[in-house]
Amino acid sequence: MIILRSRAEIEKIRTSCAIVAEILDRLVEQIKPGVTTLDLNAISEDLTSKKRARPAFKGYHGYPYALCASVNEEVVHGMPSKHRRLKAGDIISLDYGVVFDGYFGDAALTVPVGEISEAAVKLCTVTEECLYEGIAKAVAGNRLSDISHAIQDYVEQRGYSVVREFVGHGIGQHLHESPQVPNYGPPGRGVRLKPGMVLAIEPMINAGQADVQVLEDQWTAVTLDRELSAHFEHTIAVTENGPLILSKRENRFTKLYG
Repeated sequence: MIILRSRAEIEKIRTSCAIVAEILDRLVEQIKPGVTTLDLNAISEDLTSKKRARPAFKGYHGYPYALCASVNEEVVHGMPSKHRRLKAGDIISLDYGVVFDGYFGDAALTVPVGEISEAAVKLCTVTEECLYEGIAKAVAGNRLSDISHAIQDYVEQRGYSVVREFVGHGIGQHLHESPQVPNYGPPGRGVRLKPGMVLAIEPMINAGQADVQVLEDQWTAVTLDRELSAHFEHTIAVTENGPLILSKRENRFTKLYG
């Protein structure tokens, strides 16, 4: 069942998303060679506690950490580790969520570690741009797959691949709610978008083939060909006046690194 949220509920989700956005901004400030992904997890938990919020991912279906930290060929659900030390030239995707006052917020971004290759910059730029292409279609009266198609079309025209195993989702009083939001598919399909729908749109884009593999830890998904992958996510609300980005951050990848 798809729940249409009231304005008051959307504001509560926006509050949670604002906490997520602030924590992601603080994590970005810590990204440098030598930092471990477990260090980043500890920072995220500390900041969340100070906000009197709760990490959304920790304990979710048994996931043991607060942060998903996916490096280079890791697509999503990268598990923080004291052994994963960042190196210059890496890219790292940070996926984070909180629950505050009974409502969830969720967002993700990919950032460079020091100076990265031109190919990595281009991948991250296209991934962030395709997210906004999808958001632009989150208009009342459109179909759900109009979002999906806009993302896929933008990505594939530029020579990249869309991950199909992992999709976006509704969000509100639970982390994952209906509907699922694929990042691929023909336009004009699925439910009609209505004001009050709140969606987490999150394209995961590969430099090589679309295929992924889940590692033995049963969480970390990597590209099958071990090419780079990038991930950007915003939580948005469908409103009478168009899409409203609830997890908005001050800076975009293209402004900082493009």
